[in-house]
Amino acid sequence: MDDFDVRRKVAIVTGASSGLGVQFARALGRNGAAVALAARREQRLKQVKRELEDQGVHCHHYPTDVTDEDQVSETVKRVQDDFGRIDILVNNAGVATMEPTEEHSLSSWDSVISTNLTGVFLFTRYVGPVMIDQGYGKIINISSMYGALGNMYMPSSSYHASKGAVNTFTRAVAAEWAMHNITVNAIAPGFFTSEMTGELLDLPEFERFLQHHCPMKRIGREGELDGALLLLASDASSYITGQVLYVDGGWFSV
Repeated sequence: MDDFDVRRKVAIVTGASSGLGVQFARALGRNGAAVALAARREQRLKQVKRELEDQGVHCHHYPTDVTDEDQVSETVKRVQDDFGRIDILVNNAGVATMEPTEEHSLSSWDSVISTNLTGVFLFTRYVGPVMIDQGYGKIINISSMYGALGNMYMPSSSYHASKGAVNTFTRAVAAEWAMHNITVNAIAPGFFTSEMTGELLDLPEFERFLQHHCPMKRIGREGELDGALLLLASDASSYITGQVLYVDGGWFSV
């Protein structure tokens, strides 16, 4: 199991104030990584930081809007100064808007694309030189099964577009930086409980939608993304790059 070891590694997790970001931070910290938490809501970050520190995790928090280039640049610099290196980047921050395409406002479109795609680009762009200088890095972009699928249940074309672009961006950067011993991959979850999914998962019509489309006929449980995360964050994936790993209960297979 030594290949899956992330002890003494330094990881940045964006969108780390709630939902999947907290789960990713917990998984990395529990397995020995030092964790830099980045998100907009400082009070929530402080709570997550305290929780991780209570478990013995070396951890700092950095209030950051992933769509603001100056903030991203400053956060990456501070993380490097505080920890000395950056081994792992988990680009998790994301939002969704449910609006029919014929009524979709430009402002909400821009918000989704800025967070889900531009935010991924900005953190990757500023962490990249650090990893290139090190000759080592693991970048994990959190995409979605909806980066490759449409759906007839919830109109969210901007979300689909952003995640499809994340998949292609992942492949492009993987090809560029493979020579630097940097792997760039994506995890594409199905439905998991998070702040973004909110009350949606409790609706009876969603349960019917799930039963019809998901071979496992359930949403993902807490912890069921940890294996994919640790694979792609560790040297177990040293020859895996440019890939999108679907963790969706079989949804993408049918």
